[in-house]
Parts: sequence; structure tokens; C-alpha cells
Amino acid sequence: MKIVCGTSFMMYGYDAGVLGGVLLHPPFLSAIGNPTNAWTIPMITASYDLAAFVTAIFIAPFTFNLGRRGTIILGNIVAVIGSVLQASSYSVAQLIVGRLCTGFAIGCISSAVPTYLNETGVEIGDRGPANAFNAALLISGVPLAYWIDYGFTKMYTQASWRVPIIFQCIFAFFSGGIMWFLPDTPRWYYAQNRWEEGDAILARLNDTDIDSEKVQQTRREILAAIEAELEANSSLHWKQFLTMGIVDNTRMKIIRRLSMCFWLPMIREWMGSSLIAYYSSVILATVTEPRYVSLISGVLNTFFALGCVPLIFTIERVGRRSVLLYGAIAMTVLISIFTVLVAISPTSAIRWAAVGIIFTFLFVFGYAWQGCVWLYCAEIAPLEYRHIGGAATAAGEWLMTFITVFAGPIGFDSIGWYFWLWVISGNIVAVIFVFLLCPETGGKTLEQVDYLFVNKGFAGLRRNFDVGDDVMEVWDEKADVETKEAAT
Repeated sequence: MKIVCGTSFMMYGYDAGVLGGVLLHPPFLSAIGNPTNAWTIPMITASYDLAAFVTAIFIAPFTFNLGRRGTIILGNIVAVIGSVLQASSYSVAQLIVGRLCTGFAIGCISSAVPTYLNETGVEIGDRGPANAFNAALLISGVPLAYWIDYGFTKMYTQASWRVPIIFQCIFAFFSGGIMWFLPDTPRWYYAQNRWEEGDAILARLNDTDIDSEKVQQTRREILAAIEAELEANSSLHWKQFLTMGIVDNTRMKIIRRLSMCFWLPMIREWMGSSLIAYYSSVILATVTEPRYVSLISGVLNTFFALGCVPLIFTIERVGRRSVLLYGAIAMTVLISIFTVLVAISPTSAIRWAAVGIIFTFLFVFGYAWQGCVWLYCAEIAPLEYRHIGGAATAAGEWLMTFITVFAGPIGFDSIGWYFWLWVISGNIVAVIFVFLLCPETGGKTLEQVDYLFVNKGFAGLRRNFDVGDDVMEVWDEKADVETKEAAT
């Protein structure tokens, strides 16, 4: 399951980066008629992100019936169609249609894969390493695309750009083909009232009998969480979503949690990850010599992927909140230093110092925010609304990616280094957001996470009490009583 989900996410990273390496390649430009309009290339690139954003929103009502597994399979099927359309393009229109198809595919995959991983974890400590591994494969797809482009663009034939694009079908065939033979998650089966299938999958995941205490205990927790969330539905109204969670009368803060699923990935893209990954060549051209740009760009994106690796081994020990908070603080300092370095008169030493800072920034980004956000959003989304939480996460991710990718080159062209002030502000917002609103979800089952949000309060103002062997966190005496009753 981890390998199949990771392969889908690796295709997501590969597809996000593959076109960037051939956009200025003469055979590619010749095939689409050598466009001269300044908006054509940014729109080809950004149409993918826009399609993923729209898909994440409009597919949400259907994914609960499709299931996590069905949504992933659908995404891989459409990815093949989009790849074929792009690789066979001889016009801007066909290329954009192909990009829209792959955007639809990635919208499906990015909304379903983190949820699938979280809900198929057997132990509490499974979720963190699984999502960190997934993020590492996601980011690995970007440098893989870059290096394949780098090799093929040494040729000047039509195959030099068509082969790298069609290559992503390999990921889709592998992931979608194997997922066909895998089950959906037990929590989805229970939410669909398919209890016998849920029991069977839960037993298979735990490698034990259905009647074992471990399976029955997990089953009771899941069903109790579903019942508690259904009770909370009575105070749920769509108008409260307009406040983005500020006004939330639901007992389990369903609206606030779904709003957080949208804002966290949106803030992550505001912090500069896609901007640097998509336009590494453009950015490095401003701080280093032209002959080094291509080589350093490839190494930079590889370094980004390597930053995700340590998270696999540390996420359960350090905790989600700490990783996000201290990572954001470190990145704010680093990107501020980088901005100062590119703003002052450049010398050889200053340029190389800026390169070193951006390498460090992306490594920290890969560790602290790339995988942890997918994990955290999938954990805080309520079970009955986890498909909406996944869609909100993907929508936030792709909306800000579209804005960044479309506006980035225009911003660098128009105002130069001042554009980095926008990125700094995103990192500052990230620090404030995590400090005030994000409680620690590590060391808890997905069902126990529900009770972190039982009452109002800031993430840093809580106290603990024991419920059995677990520690639940709430904010006042009334919540103590309600939470103990719900846990029972």
C-alpha cells in the first residue's frame, strides 16, 4: 500500500516538473508553433495547477461514494490519457487539454492518497513514517523529471521532449494496476455501513482474527467516532464555511478542522516551495553564473527531496506541531537572509552564499513542511468528512500553486527581489498559524484526534487528563465530562 501510494505521488512530482525542463527547448517550441505571446508559456504550465484545484473542489461530493481506492484508480487512468495527449501535441490547445487532464488526475490522487495511507495504518506510529516516505517519493519525482529532461534535451529531435512526458505513464500503470487488487480502507467501509467488509480488512491489516481484542477495540473506536460526528452534524451549516472556521458552532469543530485542511497547504505554497522548484533555473540565474545554472538547479531539486528522508525516522519522536512550528521559524530566518543577499550589490562571495542559503532552505522545507502537512491534514479531518478534508487539502495546495506559478515569473520580471517579501510574509503567517491553531496529533489514534477539538481554544493553551492509557487534551471542565463520555 505504501509503495503504490508513493508511486502515485512520485508521478505527481514528476508531472509537476517534467514540462518545466522542456518549455524553452527548440523542438518543443517548434511543435506548438513558436508562440510569441508572453502569457502562453505561463498558462501552459499553470493550467495543470488550475485543473487540479478545480478537480479537488468539484470531485469532493463524489469521492465518498467512489472511496479512497476508487479515487486513486480514477486519477491514474486519467493521468495516462493526459500524458498521451501532451506527448502527441502539435498545438498549444492540445497541450493545454492534456495538462488539464493530468491536472484532474493529480487533483484526485492528491486528495485521496494521504487519507488512504492514514486509514490503513495499523499502529499509531505507522502514519508519520508512511506519509514522510510518500513525501520523499513525491519530491523525488521533481529531480527525476529534471534529470531525464536534462539528458533528452541534449538531442534536438521531437522525441527529446515527447519521451520524457510519456514516461509518466509507467507510474500510472504500476500504481493504478496494483491498486485495482487492493482493498479500500476499513474506516471507509464502516462509514458506508459495510461492516463485514470493514471487519475483514481490519483483520487483514492487523494479521489476526476478526474476533481478536485489537480488531474489536479499533472497530469500537471507529464506530464511536462516526456516531459522535453524526451527532455533531446537527449544528453544521454551510454558511459557517464562509467564515473559514472562525465561527464554528459544531461540538467537534468540524468546520474549523476542514478550513485548516485548506489553509495549511495553501500557506505551504505561499512559503515558496513550488516557486523555487518550478523556477529554480530562473532564480539561480539571478545569483550565480549562467554556466552553472542547469547543473545547480538539478542538484537543488535533488537536495529538496533528500530533506524529506530524515522525517521518516523522526516524525513520531519529534511530533507534528514541533516539526511545523520550528521548521517555519527556521525557514523565515533563512528566506529573510536570502532576500537580503539578493537585494544588495552582488559579488561572487555573496552570490554563492545566497546559493548555500537556498539549498539549506529547501532541505529544511522538505523536512518540516512537505510531508508533515499532508499527514496533519489527513489526521485532523473528521472521518465522515475525510473525503472533504482531502479535497480541501488538495484545493488549497493547487490554488496557491497556480497563483505562484502564474505570478512568479511576472513578479520577478516586474519588481525583482521585492517579490521575495511576499514569500517571507508566507513564512511568518505559517509560524503564527501553527502556534495558535495546531494541536499535537502524534501518539493518538485517528479517533482520539477528534477530541482535541471538542472545545474552543488556542493550540498552546491546553491541559491533559488521562483516559485509560491514552492522553486526551481539552480546554475546560465541561469538555472533560463530554470527552470522557464520548471516549467511553
